Amino acid sequence: MLFMHVDGVTVGRKIILPSSFSGSPRNMHKQYQDAMFIERRFGKLDLFITFTCNPKWPEILHSLLINQTPADRPDLITRVFKQKLQMLLHDITQNNVFGKTIAYVYVIEFQKRGLPHSHILLILEPNSKPLTPDHFDEIPDPALLPNLHHIVTQHMIHEPCGKANKESPCMSDGKCSKGFPKYFIPATLQTSDGYPLYKRRDNEKWCNIG
Repeated sequence: MLFMHVDGVTVGRKIILPSSFSGSPRNMHKQYQDAMFIERRFGKLDLFITFTCNPKWPEILHSLLINQTPADRPDLITRVFKQKLQMLLHDITQNNVFGKTIAYVYVIEFQKRGLPHSHILLILEPNSKPLTPDHFDEIPDPALLPNLHHIVTQHMIHEPCGKANKESPCMSDGKCSKGFPKYFIPATLQTSDGYPLYKRRDNEKWCNIG
C-alpha cells in the first residue's frame, strides 16, 4: 500500500497577478506609487472632493421599469454615475470651475448598499489655489446660482437635532455626534488645523458643509 504525504501549505498552483490586472495587490501598489509621484511632482493637494451617486437622479428614475426601485438596477446606477462623473471631471479639468487644474487623481468606491461614489484630489496652479477665507464659498446665492443653492440646501444641511429633535440619526449619548449646533460667526475663519470655520448667520439652518 502506497502512502502519500500531503502538505496543505503547498497544495495547488501559485499564481501571481500582474500589475495590469485591475484590483490585484501589484496593481493597487502601482496606483499608489503613481499617486504619490504626482503629488511629489506637482505639489500638495488643494481640494478633496467627494462625488456621490444619488439614486433619485431623474436619469435613473425615468429609466426604471414598473415596480422597480434603483436598488433593482445596479447596471443603470453605475452607467448614469459614470457619465455624470465624466461630466464633472470635464468641468473641473477643462472648464476650470475651481480654477486651472494642473494634476488630479480620483478613485471610485462602492458603498455597502451598492451606490458608487468617487473621491477626487485636485492640484491647482498657484493663482487658483484657495489661500484665504475669502476664497471659501458658503451657501450659494439663490439668485446667482439657484440650482447649486437647491442642491446644497437639500443635501448638505444638518437639520436641527439635540433638544429640538432627539430622534435625529446624529444623536449619540444625548448629544450630536457631529458637534452641532455650531457657533454663529460673522465671517469664515481659517483654523490652524486646515479646516475652515464657515460663516454661519443666526437666520439660517445649521450648515454641515464645514
